Amino acid sequence: MTVTTAQPLNLPLPSSSLSFLSPPPYPSPRPFRIRSKPPQASQSPSSLQPLLTSSPSPPPQTAVVVVGAGLAGLAAATRLASENVPFLLLEASDAVGGRVRTDSVDGFLLDRGFQIFITAYPEARKLLDYRALDLQRFYSGARVYYGGEFHTVADPIRHFLDSVQSLTNPIGSVLDKLLIASTRLRVLSKPDEEILTATEVPTIDLLKSSGFSDSIISRFFRPFFGGIFFDKELETTSRLFDFIFKCLALGDNTLPARGIGEIPEQLAAKLPSGSILYNSRVVSVDSEGSDSPAVRLQTGEIVRSELGVIIAVEQPEADKLLEGKTPPVQRRPGRSTVCQYFSADRGEIPVQDPVLFLNGSGEGIVNNLFFATNVAKSYGPPGKALVSVSLIGRFEGVSDEDLTAEVVREISRWFKRTDVGLWKHLRTYRIAFAQPNQSPPTNLVTDPRVGPGLYLCGDQLTSATFDGALVSGRRAAEALLRDGAVVRA
Repeated sequence: MTVTTAQPLNLPLPSSSLSFLSPPPYPSPRPFRIRSKPPQASQSPSSLQPLLTSSPSPPPQTAVVVVGAGLAGLAAATRLASENVPFLLLEASDAVGGRVRTDSVDGFLLDRGFQIFITAYPEARKLLDYRALDLQRFYSGARVYYGGEFHTVADPIRHFLDSVQSLTNPIGSVLDKLLIASTRLRVLSKPDEEILTATEVPTIDLLKSSGFSDSIISRFFRPFFGGIFFDKELETTSRLFDFIFKCLALGDNTLPARGIGEIPEQLAAKLPSGSILYNSRVVSVDSEGSDSPAVRLQTGEIVRSELGVIIAVEQPEADKLLEGKTPPVQRRPGRSTVCQYFSADRGEIPVQDPVLFLNGSGEGIVNNLFFATNVAKSYGPPGKALVSVSLIGRFEGVSDEDLTAEVVREISRWFKRTDVGLWKHLRTYRIAFAQPNQSPPTNLVTDPRVGPGLYLCGDQLTSATFDGALVSGRRAAEALLRDGAVVRA
């Protein structure tokens, strides 16, 4: 990679749904041009892997240092690459993705926690190649366990007959189902920026004030949106509820055929070769006495930036790196979850539909489950089924064995089958920080600037969604570009 000074260039920043929130115009960046040899178009993500996973000693200086290769860091790097700004993306682990990772275990694809990709995410539509992800769709609705049996809740636009047949089931009244339709119309009539800055209340208060009955709140909204927010009490801001409700109305719930981790892998594959360093944990950021901060790695090596540093790690890690550099904030505990996976012969599972099952009974520890191989056959070997079970909370002090035994007992009751005990437990994921706590008050359009040459991104600054992480990464990179800097040869 070579860097040469050049004649002035215009660096237009793309419009976005949040552009009205941008700060006043900054002086245009001083001229620079980067010559960089990007990956060949014919190279696939797998063929790039040897280039990406090698971890040589980092150079002592680069234009921009991005800390963390989760969705936010990858989005920031993508925006910098679009302007030919050289950067180094430092990742503490052995692969990209952060919380969005997929493991291969005994021929199964195990996503690290319950994660569903909604195709209507606006930022994701700009950045991702949906066709290449080979997205596999869920049924647009759910089956709710209540009163010892399952009841269907269906999207009336996509599954009209199912919706009509479900009008009289005990998962809410006919009025409740009409209120769902009116909520759909309400959120669809609003632009995203209005939703994300609207007057907010806890989601539970919004539902009650909208007229929803206690029955549909407890039997449907708590397990469904509680599973999305990892928040059974539905204390999460109504802004996030409205944003996700709108995305659900416009798009499909899906899984990439090769696992949720294919999303960050796709973004990484488009970045310049050698721009990501793995197993490179940043332990401190030094922004004193210089307009261009430096980072120190666990190895003791120091990497200096010419333009700035973008912190793109999850909230608890970001707080550690920024300690003493920003005013102290009293954080609410993050949202936690436990996800368990089981395998079975495909002929042994009770259904073959790509549907989400919800616990509307108000009892037990299971919040939701689905048969991943019913959604995407590629999630398991031929003839095998993969079962994903999600719990909300940390379950500290309860062993994996005890959790597994209780989960098996509950699912056996749900499906009235004794052979659930024959399913093979594959793995338990305990995710202490699954999402930031976004109970009111929130600011979902937080300024990414935290100091001279120092920027922050992550879903804690926007909506706690895939899309929010992508938006925050782009906004951090654009703030850095607006602040104006010079790349010297």
